[in-house]
Amino acid sequence: MKYITALIAVFSLLISAMSNAALLNINPASVEAEAWSILDTQTGQVIADHNANVQRSPASLTKMMVAYIALKEIKADKLDKNEILTATPVVQTVMWDESQMYLKAGEQISVDQLLAGLIVMSANDAAVTLAEKISGNIPNFIARMNKEAKALGMSNTHFQNPAGITMPEHYSTSADLAKLGQALVKEVPDYLYYSKQQSFSYNNRFHHATNRLLQLDPTVDGLKTGFTKAAGYNLAATANRITESLDVPNRRLIVVVLGAKSAAKRAEVAYKLMNLAYTYTHNEIVLKDKQLLAELPVIQSTLKMFKVKSKQPEIMTTSLYDQSYMIDLNEFDVTTQRIMLDVGNGVMQSIEPLHETQTRVKVEVQEKALTAPLAQVMQLATVNVYQNDELIRTIAIEDRVDIEEAGLWQRFSTWVKSLFGLFSEATPDVKIYPIQH
Repeated sequence: MKYITALIAVFSLLISAMSNAALLNINPASVEAEAWSILDTQTGQVIADHNANVQRSPASLTKMMVAYIALKEIKADKLDKNEILTATPVVQTVMWDESQMYLKAGEQISVDQLLAGLIVMSANDAAVTLAEKISGNIPNFIARMNKEAKALGMSNTHFQNPAGITMPEHYSTSADLAKLGQALVKEVPDYLYYSKQQSFSYNNRFHHATNRLLQLDPTVDGLKTGFTKAAGYNLAATANRITESLDVPNRRLIVVVLGAKSAAKRAEVAYKLMNLAYTYTHNEIVLKDKQLLAELPVIQSTLKMFKVKSKQPEIMTTSLYDQSYMIDLNEFDVTTQRIMLDVGNGVMQSIEPLHETQTRVKVEVQEKALTAPLAQVMQLATVNVYQNDELIRTIAIEDRVDIEEAGLWQRFSTWVKSLFGLFSEATPDVKIYPIQH
């Protein structure tokens, strides 16, 4: 069954509109976790993964969705982080052995404190209090969680509670949780203000953040840890690092690790995967802003050719690993940031990342000609990016096409010329401009 699931995951990855192939071929047997994903937030490309679409218990990684909704409410001015709330009897539903702030009914607390308690302390009473405040009751909030998950494309996720308690129909995947992490850092980056805090205290209760990477690396600023017996040890981590590229000066990656055997192991695995990805992949500009890609002939209009251009710069992630064999994560040295191989007699050799990538960009037009009048959004072209002849990304080029039809006299003149063959002009061919990369 695991092999069938893996095949389905690979097929889904291949047909994805944004990412068409994992960039690093990592041996799953060398990664001590049940499922994991590495995602580049700028490009949306999957760098590598394993069992990424296998449904598992997310544990307290669930609280990322609670924070996402709460921060969206704050952003929309429907909730004020400085607002003081009065805890209701809903806090009594939290059991004694669950992570909590130990809120009591009638106690006053700010939304800001609840968010810190939710993210840093992983407090279940903070989760249910925010849920009730936002949606009126817990069932309504759970419906909101599932609605938001669907909108984010988290197709293998279903929530049954806001805290992450193990329940039969409460599940997610490493791929879906990576998407949620991407939404947090891009849509509500204030989340990182809380997730990078290494400690938080409330009512004389002091709590150290359980994300060990925060202490290990200053570029790490989130996202969330989780643990239950059913889930194992989970971690969603993100880092933002300066690059040597003037075009892409900063780069943020997200790593999700599910089902590790210990808190130390989830941190070790996530950190190795993250550093491996930073070392052996990079981001580069594949399309410039408003870059001319093609010209399409126009029929029945004074406009002869329609210019197809990119609407904004497009960044892609490419591999800097040029070896044909699978990567053994145990051979990656975090200190040197290199894969180290034993070449014989105990001699260790480092595998250096490539300085340039062998990439090829191909433009395919969707229309051979445009017939006026037109006033609609159309997909005009597809840009396929290949590395070593393997498709790694597909970009759909859409634009609104507004072309007026030629006047009556102009159309009549064109018709007469075509009828008598006078000054006849053949419809020009499509022009596709090569992209130098």
